[in-house]
Amino acid sequence: MADNYTPPEASLQMASENNSGQGKVDDLPEGIKGFSWGAFLLSWIWAIGNSTWIGLLALVPYVGFIVSIYLGFKGREMAWQNKRWDSVEHFQRVQKQWSFWGVLIIGGIFLLGIVAAIAIPAYQANV
Repeated sequence: MADNYTPPEASLQMASENNSGQGKVDDLPEGIKGFSWGAFLLSWIWAIGNSTWIGLLALVPYVGFIVSIYLGFKGREMAWQNKRWDSVEHFQRVQKQWSFWGVLIIGGIFLLGIVAAIAIPAYQANV
């Protein structure tokens, strides 16, 4: 029978150490891995902002698309390893902003292209 008057034992877990900016590390904190829309859509700009210099290969013709895909899948991990962050929450907040602006800019260009593809022929038909 359990004693109802003794407090339960606390299981304190140490918060994972902030190992950002230390290069290749074996254990990444929870929440670092995942797809990065910011790195995928704004590849070389994202690379400069996150000190991930391999992303500048996105400027090379024909190689750029492959580098963008690679950055999409591995960019968050590389950004954590290459730049010093205050905390995991700070990292998440910054990467969320990169994704927001990447989708906004590229999505805006995409929508503008669709509108232009519809409007230009319609305008030329009326002239």
